[in-house]
Amino acid sequence: MLDGLTFEVEPGTVTGLLGPSGSGKSTLIRALVGTQAKVTGDLQVLGRPAGSAPLRSRVAYVTQSPSVYDDLTARQNLAYYSAVLGVPRAERAAQIDRVLADVDLTSHAGDLTGRLSGGQRSRVSLAVALLGTPELLVLDEPTVGLDPVLRRDLWALFHRLAADRGVTLLISSHVMDEADRCQRLLLLREGALLAAGSPRELRDRTGTDTIEDAFLKLVESARQTDYDEVTRS
Repeated sequence: MLDGLTFEVEPGTVTGLLGPSGSGKSTLIRALVGTQAKVTGDLQVLGRPAGSAPLRSRVAYVTQSPSVYDDLTARQNLAYYSAVLGVPRAERAAQIDRVLADVDLTSHAGDLTGRLSGGQRSRVSLAVALLGTPELLVLDEPTVGLDPVLRRDLWALFHRLAADRGVTLLISSHVMDEADRCQRLLLLREGALLAAGSPRELRDRTGTDTIEDAFLKLVESARQTDYDEVTRS
């Protein structure tokens, strides 16, 4: 359950949505892309109501589990989704080659997706999301289960997309050591926004050396505030 969240994500930046499992990250992401039922309140994405039809070509979403067909090759998956997304036929081959290169899967383009490793299948899903020209890319735990080298390469890709193409990225993670890879952070706890700011701002605010320590200190402060309110009532 989410509790009265209010925040903005700066265009063309990499924003991390961090918090422990069960903090509401996936629920918030599904609300943003319009797949979460029973959402109340005013949730605007790129100036439109979240999930509205005009956003379908402007917002791309990568789920935790790869959402591709195992019995198709990586290239065939991309050809199918490019048609579904309405990519002009004359542009499809070039776009498919581009996104395969973006996610470092050119050499596996002809491999059946079901025979790829878990990390490679996740990258096929990411390549699908990069088809067309999405303005907002929302990724739910995109680096879970990936080796350190691939994680590093994906974060480099995320920053290139923001810097070179102006894509806005919102990336959820429960891994606190990924926080410093983001330009801005939203820290969630029990469905509420605990804090927002750059990694440096949050460390300076709490007088800590790491985002994990900053998060723990903010949690302790929130618990103390809750306790004080209960004792006064």
